[in-house]
Amino acid sequence: MPISRRKFMLASALALPLARPRAARAATWPERPIRLVVTFPPGGASDIAARIIAPVLAERLGQSIVIENKPGAGSTIGAGLVAQAPADGYTLLMSNSAPLSISPALMPQGGYDALASFSHVAYIGAVPTVFVVHPSVPVASFAELTAWIKAQDQPVQYGSGGLASVGQIVGELYSRQTGAPLQHIPYKGSGAMRNDLLGGQIRFAVDALPQNLPFLRSGQLRLLAVTTQQRVPQAPDIASVGELGYPGLVAENFIGLSGPAGLPDAVSQRLHAAIGDVLRTPDIRAKLEGQGFVLAQKSPAEFTAFVRHQADSWGPVVRATGASL
Repeated sequence: MPISRRKFMLASALALPLARPRAARAATWPERPIRLVVTFPPGGASDIAARIIAPVLAERLGQSIVIENKPGAGSTIGAGLVAQAPADGYTLLMSNSAPLSISPALMPQGGYDALASFSHVAYIGAVPTVFVVHPSVPVASFAELTAWIKAQDQPVQYGSGGLASVGQIVGELYSRQTGAPLQHIPYKGSGAMRNDLLGGQIRFAVDALPQNLPFLRSGQLRLLAVTTQQRVPQAPDIASVGELGYPGLVAENFIGLSGPAGLPDAVSQRLHAAIGDVLRTPDIRAKLEGQGFVLAQKSPAEFTAFVRHQADSWGPVVRATGASL
């Protein structure tokens, strides 16, 4: 039965809001504060990057950004929270290697997938880890550290920011490749571990480079090797594991911005452009590079491919170390 023009127009008007609410919301995003989840406690590399970037990013987007530290379970608590959040751009993840490259290999029941559960929006940079000792340890080089550990009666304790952290994985690999017996001491965040390292309660750690640079300059800690193929500009006097003949210890914890899977293209594109704008700001670049971040630009597709490559290459390594959550 034919319908009148008036009834047709009325039906169309009623159906239209139901057909395009997602696009309309994405076009006006953001309309309220954005939550940025950091998977480590305050003081870690991800937290440092978030607190440097968030205020300027908030200015670009016209909405405040609230940083929420959600550590625990190898960073899976915070990452899982974002993976399960609505894909509306109001819950974002300060993504990094722990929840996306390490922990998925340690979750036999799954929980989330490094690729299928997230939209990887903007790569920010990489953070090398570093072999660091308290000044009471009588060594001045990486080779001397290895010899000193082997000379001890008991396995030497080493600290990291937590179970299944990049620090633990690198430490386990170092022990396997050199034969230096170690005992891992996991902390609830790098900040707590570093306090004990500074106080001499532990004397050796594998930690992110940025937070240790001030203690290198003050002489409170001694940095012996960075986990890169070549030396980094922020610490040119520190040898790299690549040049020392240990390419298997190369490990850089990446930092990026991700959201739940299905993030609208308009939101993803605006976030990617805004992050790029922020990282081109000389003051922000100087702050991040001063903290030891090696910055680089990748498209969302390149960032996603990077996450896929790192997850594929780190998975077997993580399982081989025997680490667990």
